[in-house]
Amino acid sequence: MSEIDLDRAWDLHPQVSVRPEPFGALLYHFGTRKLSFLKDLRLLAVVQSLGDAPTARAACTAAGIPDSDLARYNAALTALVSSSMVVERTP
Repeated sequence: MSEIDLDRAWDLHPQVSVRPEPFGALLYHFGTRKLSFLKDLRLLAVVQSLGDAPTARAACTAAGIPDSDLARYNAALTALVSSSMVVERTP
């Protein structure tokens, strides 16, 4: 899959549960039974704010992600989209 578009709206899949942990969080998809580990607290903040942010880029900005780190967070979000943890929000 190519990288996600940070200028689009994204959200957690409705069947994904987030369980915060000291290292970050566990994401569990009840539909696919997939488990993902988030080992970055700022990535957790991005993921948790996706539903309220107009774009993924805005969620990154709100979480304090500098432009110099956007490529790394874009790659992490792309992986979450590939595993169906994150889905594009439709209007």
